Amino acid sequence: MIGKGKSISHTRASMSYGWNQVKDAEIVLKEFLHGDSPAEITKEFKMLQDQNYHCTKNTLSFVISPTIEDGKRLDKSQLEAITKHFMHEMKLSERQAIAFVHQDKEHKHIHLYVNRIDFNGVAYNDSFIGKRSQQAAEKTAEHMGLTTVKQIQFEKEFNLIEIRTEIKRRHDLTMKQFQPKSFDDYAKAMESNGVKVIPSINNQNKLQGFRFEFDGHNLKGSEVHRNMSLGNIGKQMSGIQGASILKDNNVSIKLAGKVVDLTPNLALKITKFIIKRAIDKGMDIGY
Repeated sequence: MIGKGKSISHTRASMSYGWNQVKDAEIVLKEFLHGDSPAEITKEFKMLQDQNYHCTKNTLSFVISPTIEDGKRLDKSQLEAITKHFMHEMKLSERQAIAFVHQDKEHKHIHLYVNRIDFNGVAYNDSFIGKRSQQAAEKTAEHMGLTTVKQIQFEKEFNLIEIRTEIKRRHDLTMKQFQPKSFDDYAKAMESNGVKVIPSINNQNKLQGFRFEFDGHNLKGSEVHRNMSLGNIGKQMSGIQGASILKDNNVSIKLAGKVVDLTPNLALKITKFIIKRAIDKGMDIGY
């Protein structure tokens, strides 16, 4: 569950959005209020807000968003309970408040409006309200047995580790199976193994790196593994094919039907690697 909060001055306009019938809005909470329209509710808010003329952003606006899967099984009474517990965590009980659920889209979410001015004319302290809103949503989710942001982040990170590992495995398989002689060969071979290689080319038509697209994820080479930066891929191919990666392509390479240049820094790195490898093994690299 995600919680967002802020103080606003445009109470009626914001509440009109929350009460939007086009979005299949339904009232799930109404505290110390009698009105039946945004205009009437705004007037009731204003009766208390007029007691504190120093405060201009005198309405608190929140959005409470359960996960899509949690939202599918939440009925009106549960949405009311979520809203009340959220207000309790934010220490906003015993205030004028109204909340609507939007369910026009798959992602069901609650819009909550609370009078920042209490019945004694005192303004609610809205310091760090965004951060406190998220913390209140986390505690509410735990109390209600719903999915928390921490759980979602853990699952995403766990899945991402698996995706990175699989892309790296397919990269290693490509190098061993196809022994590509150029970056173009490498991109085609990786695609044969189910990974799309997307070149990053700057405005000077120089190849800066690769992105890897697999199973709905799009990652930079360095995000997948340190050995999958453009320079390291070039070194791997040089190790397989000797100096041909640079000698045959003359620092300009054909990639996806286009001719692009390697950056001078990249070309230098690969050249140094080839020369060092040749010296180590006493090879004739053909220069």
